[in-house]
Formats: sequence, structure tokens, C-alpha cells
Amino acid sequence: MSPTALHDIPLTLIDGTPTTFGRFAGKTVLVVNVASKCGFTPQYAGLEALYRRFADDGLVVLGMPCNQFMGEEPGSEDDIQQFCQLNFGVTFPLTAKIDVRGKHQHPLYAELTAFKKGVLPGLIKWNFEKFLVNADGVVVDRFASTVEPESDQLVAAIEKALADKAA
Repeated sequence: MSPTALHDIPLTLIDGTPTTFGRFAGKTVLVVNVASKCGFTPQYAGLEALYRRFADDGLVVLGMPCNQFMGEEPGSEDDIQQFCQLNFGVTFPLTAKIDVRGKHQHPLYAELTAFKKGVLPGLIKWNFEKFLVNADGVVVDRFASTVEPESDQLVAAIEKALADKAA
């Protein structure tokens, strides 16, 4: 899929606002399937720290809630938004709940999981897997749930994607 086509993929924000992935055109986007009752849920704090650290340089963190892994995101969109704001001060954009795999897989995840580089090709294994999409709308890296947002590996990849945009 071309980057332009990636930007045409529809999204619904957590408040019900319809949009497309194109709203982030020209930005580096870290797409993360998130959940409120997961062992990795504390990563929300690190994702928010990344967003605040790099937002002025062009990074967007996009949280996409998913309830496909042991029912770890059972709440409504309102519940999710309140949880994220009250517990982690989340200011980065969140979408409505989606499926990241299976028969009703969100079209964005159909494209993201086509990225075959690295140790995690194919299906989403669990919550808090991360995809880095550059400013041109191209997936450039993928990170396992166990990779903390503050990790040197993820920060270096973000810095490289942001620098490539600036070059």
C-alpha cells in the first residue's frame, strides 16, 4: 500500500470524531494497541512522556484501544478516556476500540502487520505492540510489547525517524 493510501484509512477518535490516518500526514506516528487492564498498562506513562518530549519535533503517539487479549480493555470509550487521563495524564490521541487481528481487523492494522522486518512479522501478539510510521506514511519499525517506551532502542528509532524528516 502506498503512503498516500495509508493516509486514506479511516479512523474514529475516542470521542466519536471520524477522521483518517491522513490527519497525521507529515508527522512521525507511534501506533500502539493499548489496554487498561494489562500488565503493560503502566507503559501509558512512558508513551505520554515520549509524546511530550518529541511532540514539538513532529511525533504523534496514537493509542488504539483493543479488547482482543484476555478482555483487558472491557470499558466504553468514555471509560477508557477517563482512565487514561486520570491515571496517566494522557494527552496523545486515542481512537475508538478496534480489532487488531482476525475477521474484523482494522484496516490500519492490516497494513501495519504487513511490515515484515524484525522479529515480529505478522500477527499482533499482545497489547502494547508498537509500530513506527515515518512522516511519509511508511512503516519503518516495529517493537514488541516488552519494549518500554523509554527504552534506548525505541527512543533511537524515533529520533532517527524525526531526523530523516528534517533532512
